[in-house]
Amino acid sequence: MDFQEYIELVFNDYTLRTITLGTAILGAVTGMLGSFAVLRKQSLLGDAISHAALPGIAIAFLLTGTKDSNILLLGALGSGLIGTFWIRGIINKTHLKSDTALGLILSIFFGFGMLLLTFIQKQPNANQAGLDKYLFGQAATLVESDVWLMALITGLCLLVLVLFWKEFKILLFDKDYANTLGFNTKTIDILITSFIVLAIVLGLQTVGVVLMSAMLLAPAAAARQWTNKLGTMVFLAAIFGAFSGVFGTAISATQNNLSTGPVIVIVASVFVMFSFIFSPNRGLLFRQIRFIKNRRDLELHKTLAFMYHIAKSHENISHPHTIKILNDFQGYTKSTLKKLVDKNYVTLQGNMWSLTTEGFDTAANLYNQQLKKDE
Repeated sequence: MDFQEYIELVFNDYTLRTITLGTAILGAVTGMLGSFAVLRKQSLLGDAISHAALPGIAIAFLLTGTKDSNILLLGALGSGLIGTFWIRGIINKTHLKSDTALGLILSIFFGFGMLLLTFIQKQPNANQAGLDKYLFGQAATLVESDVWLMALITGLCLLVLVLFWKEFKILLFDKDYANTLGFNTKTIDILITSFIVLAIVLGLQTVGVVLMSAMLLAPAAAARQWTNKLGTMVFLAAIFGAFSGVFGTAISATQNNLSTGPVIVIVASVFVMFSFIFSPNRGLLFRQIRFIKNRRDLELHKTLAFMYHIAKSHENISHPHTIKILNDFQGYTKSTLKKLVDKNYVTLQGNMWSLTTEGFDTAANLYNQQLKKDE
């Protein structure tokens, strides 16, 4: 299937349209909420919650005997919330750090969940087949009701963000200041965390327990490279997450034997790598360009200052000097001398150079600024 056929199918095929909308909405909501997890330095929280949800899925199946996705996801939500509050309790009531608490809950709940899945698979009941899809996700199982549920949760998330934006922002950057203003920081913190849990649980059916944390973190990490503003970051993270879902679904649909969830995560990772390299302020490429430019400017300033000290010893600053004087000077290169000539700081005649009035004044300003810094 080529890309044009895929576009036509999106509008005409119920299943593909449902999957595309579902993954786009999932990417948007996880990107928005992932921004708060990244900025709060809780990057492992998504991994811990997604793994903590697994025993809830298994217990819900054991209690009901049905594979209805809504019931299983309710079990996952309950298990995820329990794991989250256990993490908070370990951090608040013990001397353990957050990374230790996250690692403990992740391993304990995931181990318990795998034990329950193994137990279920050995039961003489054919209905237990298919629960393992929650480990790695199976986007093809999405139906229209799932998409409506995702849209409802996303709308609710947007409403809460708008209503409590000021509180979220202050808590995110200065918790002590939020306390002095009289905000109930514990309630706000629980609200944010609960929505993160809810978004993760929604994505288990599509991406799975193992990869869900990437959907939470990758769009936010990519967005962080492009801005210093929280609102812009949340918006960009939602865009990156939505496009990851759409492009991942498209690639999976146009190629044979490619699972949708892993492809979505790979596309999100591409957004991250692109942002790490090409973002104007923090990107590795532009950072390297700025480093090279600053080094060249430093070499130019050092050479100009050296010439200034030589010219200052003569009554006539335009007195010619041989280039040989510069040969042993660290920082001097022919390209540096050419730049000084292009800037009209230096005149060059053969192997002789002399400072212009503009070059002498510029060097004097640089020298005086350096003296003030040293003071």
